[in-house]
Amino acid sequence: MNESLLRELVPAVIGVLVRRGADFAAAEDTVQDALVEAVRVWPDDPPRDPKGWLVTVAWRKFLDAARADTSRRHREIRVETEPVPGPGEAVDDTLQLYFLCAHPSLTPASAVALTLRAVGGLTTRQIARAYLVPEATMAQRISRAKRTVSGVRLNQPGDVATVLRVLYLVFNEGYSGDVDLAAEAIRLTRQLAAKIDHEEVAGLLALMLLHHARRPARTAPDGRLVPLAEQDRSLWNTRLIAEGVDVLQAALARDRLGEFQAQAAVAALHADARTAEETDWVQIVEWYDELVRLTDNPVARLNRAVAVGEADGPRAGLAALAELDPALPRHTAAAAYLHERDGDPVTAARLYAEAARSAPNLPERDHLTRQAARLNAQLRS
Repeated sequence: MNESLLRELVPAVIGVLVRRGADFAAAEDTVQDALVEAVRVWPDDPPRDPKGWLVTVAWRKFLDAARADTSRRHREIRVETEPVPGPGEAVDDTLQLYFLCAHPSLTPASAVALTLRAVGGLTTRQIARAYLVPEATMAQRISRAKRTVSGVRLNQPGDVATVLRVLYLVFNEGYSGDVDLAAEAIRLTRQLAAKIDHEEVAGLLALMLLHHARRPARTAPDGRLVPLAEQDRSLWNTRLIAEGVDVLQAALARDRLGEFQAQAAVAALHADARTAEETDWVQIVEWYDELVRLTDNPVARLNRAVAVGEADGPRAGLAALAELDPALPRHTAAAAYLHERDGDPVTAARLYAEAARSAPNLPERDHLTRQAARLNAQLRS
């Protein structure tokens, strides 16, 4: 694949989208998404018309984002303009829609997928990536969910656990930077926490606040991704960190541990460290042990392997990583990092380059490419 051709086409494709009615910032974002898709698709199926392909994919992504944003704005306008009968506050119906879409006739996985697509505004590709399944598989799942609820009345709200899963995935997609949904997820989780006295609702809110507090330091002014260890911690939002810790401590005091509380505890330990070197990795491994016990989630196991590498040395981390499926997203990037820590720059550089080719977004791809280039430059010198 000719990467120089991709770079040359970017201004022209952005120009086409702007002429079609997209604002420049939105056009730039959707073209970046299209470039990521091109990196994934073109090596096996190169298009005859690269520019036309990029324009088509970018415009489709722009329309998906615009439709999702319009739907949210319409709901907000309805809430703001609807007269309130008698004293009291106007009620935003978005959270209620989340519950209604999590209908008891659906499996939890199908309810989450349908809600993310219909209410959360995520694309099928984004949902598939969150669930670690092919896009075609997720499209079928959403279609089946639509058929299931097409003949029933949405008057039986789903359970809290399903709604929490939806909010968690919406926040994660927003936090990744592809679509800015993080603030909306926090807003809805605050609403839910105000309505329901539930330790996992509090745990999810704490997790969101602690992660969102670090967001200003996650990217450099030029858009470059900044790893946690290299972030300027003075940019972290200490007010959100304090609130998140308070919410988490109150939830943990109830002694009914759940996965969101465990994840929030890991985030709190990172937030508590004044420098990367002061991070309490031993405690973080212990919390990941709890998270794996609760969920047996492969992503939790991957994160645990990296934490083990920090607490007990890179070889221990590589041993933990070897027990996992190499096809797991970010497995190769984690292996590259641990091999570099273990003093093997040749293997690390190769793995960084391999991980870059399958990165889920452009900032991550650029970061991994730079890591590979840095090590290769060191090896040549």
